[in-house]
Amino acid sequence: MHLPIALVLAALPLLAMTVPVTENSDLTPHPGFSIPIAKRSNLYLADGSVNTTKLQGMTTRPVDKVRRGLDAYKRNTGATHPLAHNVKMSIKRATGNVSLTDFEADLWYGEIMVGTPLKPFTVDFDTGSSDLFLPGSNCDSSCAGHTAYNPRSSSTSRDLHETFSLAYADGSTVDGEQYTDTVSIDGLTATKQTLGSATEYSTGFEDSQFPPDGLLGMAFQSISVYGAPPVFQTLIDQGKVTQQEFGFYFAEDGSELYLGGTNTALYSGSFTYVPVFFQGYWMTYFDSFTVNGVEVLSFTTAIIDTGTTQIIGDSSSVQLIYDQIDGAEAAPEYGDGIYTIPCTFDTPIELTFNDVTFSVSPSTFNLGPVAQGSSTCVGGLGADDDLYGLWIVGDVFLQNVYTVFDVANSQVGFANLA
Repeated sequence: MHLPIALVLAALPLLAMTVPVTENSDLTPHPGFSIPIAKRSNLYLADGSVNTTKLQGMTTRPVDKVRRGLDAYKRNTGATHPLAHNVKMSIKRATGNVSLTDFEADLWYGEIMVGTPLKPFTVDFDTGSSDLFLPGSNCDSSCAGHTAYNPRSSSTSRDLHETFSLAYADGSTVDGEQYTDTVSIDGLTATKQTLGSATEYSTGFEDSQFPPDGLLGMAFQSISVYGAPPVFQTLIDQGKVTQQEFGFYFAEDGSELYLGGTNTALYSGSFTYVPVFFQGYWMTYFDSFTVNGVEVLSFTTAIIDTGTTQIIGDSSSVQLIYDQIDGAEAAPEYGDGIYTIPCTFDTPIELTFNDVTFSVSPSTFNLGPVAQGSSTCVGGLGADDDLYGLWIVGDVFLQNVYTVFDVANSQVGFANLA
């Protein structure tokens, strides 16, 4: 399904040519701030095989997150986001043993400081949402093992006397109270930042399942459940960053979030930029999805989401792609929209953005064997029946590129890794 032509034409002035970004391309230095991030995966067992119970809901969780943002957009703006036509807005009933335990299979998290005096917390950095929440000091036993945020211990904390509730498809929620306080990331300090202090964490946020203390959203204000500026937007508004962009680099070792620019040591060549068609999500498009040299999809709407493990698309398109992969099969026994592939998988897969093609490594597309010693593995592309021509591009692709999220120019850029 293509974007409406009026929306495409409106975005055409934003389309950028491929822009050189060598280290010496700008004589004026733009200092940025590097935040180390670590990966924690709940997707694997100790023997290296995929924990198939965690696959339950892997594709539906990101879609539920999109629904929540679309609801928030309508509350915040009074208008319907264009993506509402691409997503079935009714919430699915939970099926089987699906709980918030599989909130995210892979998490990329790092440290922030909150309050006065500053106190350290770890958070999952998520470009698919826009709010910051932490476990509160009055949270019940569900928050055990996490560092608690105590607004009474911070001289800069202010109670907004507003509650919040983040709901999921299985009926689980994260509930709490909204405050403003000081939030600092590697010395970049946002004052009067809205955040949530949770009074209840569902089982998926227990320490054994969700190692960070909380979550920090990095999408746009219009999908904020609080209706408030996200942390990076506050840093921009308060003049704390020189460049209004941040970059993500995902790797087994040395992963980082870079605020206020990009880390030139981690990518090579040029950035290829694609416009954000409609703010809320980092919503853009890819030109084509190619399998073994065959173009299966053309011009497709996509959300770029660091908080999603797989690439997720509508069921019919995903089926067309797996039809091009020898030995691929639907595997509903492992979860809705899950497919398996041979563990010897080496089929070339490519996504093209603004006429520039990027490869998806077989090692990132292959999520691992369904059991120890099995020759059957889980594919990194999932399907959801509630998507209509909308895709969510997660870590299976993002681990292959350096990604910059450019707030000032409302665009996303990709570069090859160094």
